[in-house]
Amino acid sequence: MCWADLLHLLPADPYRLVAFPFAALFHQLCASGLLSLTARYVFLLAGGCLLAGTAMGSYAMLLLIPAVGSVLVLLSVSPARAHTWVFTLQMSWQTLCHLGLSSQELDPQDARPAIALSAVMLLTQKATSLALDIHEGVVPLQLGQGPLQHMLPLCSYLLFFPALLGGPLCSFSRFRAQAESLGPPARSPCLWARALLLRLAYYMHWVLDEALLEVAGFGPEAGEGDLSLHDLWTLETTHRLAVFSRTWNKSTSRWLRRLVFQRCPVQPLLATFAFSAWWHGLRPGQVFGFLCWAVMVEADYRIHPFLSARATSQGVKLLYRGITWVFTQIIVAYILVAVETENFSTLCLLWASCNSILPLSYGLVLLLLLAEKLKQN
Repeated sequence: MCWADLLHLLPADPYRLVAFPFAALFHQLCASGLLSLTARYVFLLAGGCLLAGTAMGSYAMLLLIPAVGSVLVLLSVSPARAHTWVFTLQMSWQTLCHLGLSSQELDPQDARPAIALSAVMLLTQKATSLALDIHEGVVPLQLGQGPLQHMLPLCSYLLFFPALLGGPLCSFSRFRAQAESLGPPARSPCLWARALLLRLAYYMHWVLDEALLEVAGFGPEAGEGDLSLHDLWTLETTHRLAVFSRTWNKSTSRWLRRLVFQRCPVQPLLATFAFSAWWHGLRPGQVFGFLCWAVMVEADYRIHPFLSARATSQGVKLLYRGITWVFTQIIVAYILVAVETENFSTLCLLWASCNSILPLSYGLVLLLLLAEKLKQN
């Protein structure tokens, strides 16, 4: 099977990819408070109509006609008969589309009819689901004042562009609730998901950079690049934050070690991370993240000898390595999210969240170990 065969099996996927930037733009505009609820419905509906016209051409009428028809039916019949009328309309139209298109000699290279049929089938799902909700009293039809406010949410739901060509069925209640609730984030983003995306982005960035250098004939010597398979294994399996820090972005780590760490007579570790924050730009998230990283590495240097000396049996050693690996992954996720945080308010939300418990605990243990060392001296 070649790439052309794959595109033939997935004819709508290029249009889904094109829709991604518009979906991100919509979410960003909502989060910034720049779109009213009516404007959100209009954006989603206009995006759906534009996507339908782009992906289906003239066959888009096969989708737009039943969508408008279903809305008119829902607004003109009683809730008790809504499901029967919409079901009859949608399935009759969908059957006619299948029979009509199958009876014609269509260009096998033209994907527009297949995309249109798939979209009509998805429309049938949404329209009948909405009609059932109205029939069962889950969704009232008094959605706004005036005919436009009545029709706009319904049309937007049936044709909103993120779900026009695919995706799981979203109920009208959920669609409307999410459209109304989109806005500035009320809490810090999910730490694990955000950190995973950041790590994948960094790994991809380093791999592409080194591949480009290799193609041009300037590839690094063995072990001198930013990310090898061995480095990737170390980053994902080490239970020592200090080892992770030395392996992360290796060429930059070597540069910082030579420039700052080996030349600073006082607190070289803290100075290295402080300089790294300066070099990265001194945004609040960078200052907080790199200084937190310095404290965590210092704690790592002192906590692990203390724990490993007490892990005598094989079972205890495995338990020690497993727990400290989890702790390392949590702290790395916390630091990465902090460093990439753009504004002070989001950083405060991260600091005030339960995600700060482990870094604070590490800092407290470091203070206790330092106090014990001073006491012994």
